[in-house]
Amino acid sequence: MQQLNNKHIILGVTGGIAAYKSAEVIRRLRDYGADVRVVMTDAAREFITPLTLQALSGNPVHHSLLDTEAEAAMGHIELARWADLVLVAPASANFMARLASGRADDLLTTLCLATEATIAIAPAMNQAMWRNSSTQTNLNTLQQKDIVIMGPGEGVQACGDVGPGRMLEADQIAELAAAQFQTALLDGINLVITAGPTREAIDPVRYISNHSSGKMGFALAQAAIEAGASVTLITGPVALPTPERAQRIDIESAEQMHDAALAQMGHCDIFIACAAVADYRPRQVAEQKIKKSTESLSIELTRNPDIVSAVASHPQRPFTVGFAAETQQVEHYARKKLQHKNLDLIIANDVSNTEIGFNSDLNAVTIICAENEKTLPQATKQQLARTLIAEVATRYKAKS
Repeated sequence: MQQLNNKHIILGVTGGIAAYKSAEVIRRLRDYGADVRVVMTDAAREFITPLTLQALSGNPVHHSLLDTEAEAAMGHIELARWADLVLVAPASANFMARLASGRADDLLTTLCLATEATIAIAPAMNQAMWRNSSTQTNLNTLQQKDIVIMGPGEGVQACGDVGPGRMLEADQIAELAAAQFQTALLDGINLVITAGPTREAIDPVRYISNHSSGKMGFALAQAAIEAGASVTLITGPVALPTPERAQRIDIESAEQMHDAALAQMGHCDIFIACAAVADYRPRQVAEQKIKKSTESLSIELTRNPDIVSAVASHPQRPFTVGFAAETQQVEHYARKKLQHKNLDLIIANDVSNTEIGFNSDLNAVTIICAENEKTLPQATKQQLARTLIAEVATRYKAKS
């Protein structure tokens, strides 16, 4: 059920004894990587507390359409846009009737009208209520509206009756929820990307850095998320928004990036070193601002740790991809780095070309591995990122 990785799921909980099962549904969805936010009806709060579902989901529970605090943080429209799937479990007979008639008299029904995500319901009610012609009419209406119906199951009910109307078990619901999503290239994969420049301090106000904008690394992070991966983005100082669903770690220096990268080992499947890391740093950092007192100034530099080499030689080594930003003999130097640093793949680009160099929205690269190489023509960094992620995914799976 790796299709649930990174997915945004709203779990609607309506009033009924089966509401206790919603706690286990949350656990199962989260076990498979989904981010779950809970919306409860007033009746549901009589059967299970919001605090329980908040603790299990890790997110605040929503219940009031007119909650001014909720509107300020995440209004019903924003919540509807956030969702990849709206799953109502349990769905009572009353809720089915209101949904079938297009009502919007509470937060949950309003979300169902406002969302463009798939809506799925797991009915739960007494067998006689399920068989009732009105419920069956509502069921037909919901099916005609392309709402996914999960169950119900059959068996002994809380009231003592035996028959159809039991809510499906949590594992069954999680499986059916996963089936609503297409399998992606990197479902369930933990991927770490470094991006941007590093800054190496000279004194409290000056530093050594480079022209990297971070655009290529951030585009790769977005493409990897779209491919189903759980992405950790370790970035130097850049003026770029964090891709939605990425975990972002901000650093300044190469040493900080090195430590952050090695901290990911053991739960990283693919590592992409896209950052433009400073090769050297000042050996001594002045405690106070250096005054302009002489005609010249000498600063002794020392080498920074080689991050991608450290990752590639780690005992818990992931599939490791490097970048080679060169100004001459691009492919020659890139292939040397591939071999010397023991990489699985290296992506080379010519940063002397101002059309595709640092800060540009365009790029053109060559993918190099031990067996062959493949040149990708100039395109936007977003377009290239999707192609690169597809190449990385294919080669990772072939090696695995």
